[in-house]
Amino acid sequence: MPFRDWRVGASVIALAIIAFAFTGVGSTAAKIAVPNGSVIEVDESTFNSVVAMFKQADQAVKARDLDNVMKFYSSRYNYHGLNKDAIRTVWKELFDEYQEIASTHLLTKFNTVGSGSQAVMEITCTGHLWGRSKTSGLYVPIDSWHEEVHYLVFEEGAWRIRGNLGDVPRTLPFGTSPHPLF
Repeated sequence: MPFRDWRVGASVIALAIIAFAFTGVGSTAAKIAVPNGSVIEVDESTFNSVVAMFKQADQAVKARDLDNVMKFYSSRYNYHGLNKDAIRTVWKELFDEYQEIASTHLLTKFNTVGSGSQAVMEITCTGHLWGRSKTSGLYVPIDSWHEEVHYLVFEEGAWRIRGNLGDVPRTLPFGTSPHPLF
């Protein structure tokens, strides 16, 4: 019975992503959702501030405001060897290549590890990033992720994207691709 429940849950998430994807094509509206049944192990104020951070970051992407996008990254950002300067270059290249960029975030788990200044927020997210190519004029996928854990830290009075934590493996496991964006 538990295996069947897992398959049903995975199917619901997959259908939600497909629905978001099809309703998003042709529009640069960001889709951020916290479905019923999500695991929320943080207080309401923290939950609201994290969801607001994702919405503000997506608005900065939609406005193609590189400086504002970068405000959502921690000064200690590190994702498999990419630092904050490197991720800035990635975003610049995306803005150069795509006329419109939008994303979908299905946030399904919120929890905090540690406390005080060492607290790290873990957000489990499934979603995608897509854009309209300046070359072809077509909407194309840029990135997608399934149950990726976004690590956030509280820095300078706001939640910021931290990247991964701990030691960075020299290579990614077979079948995995990096997801450095939010």
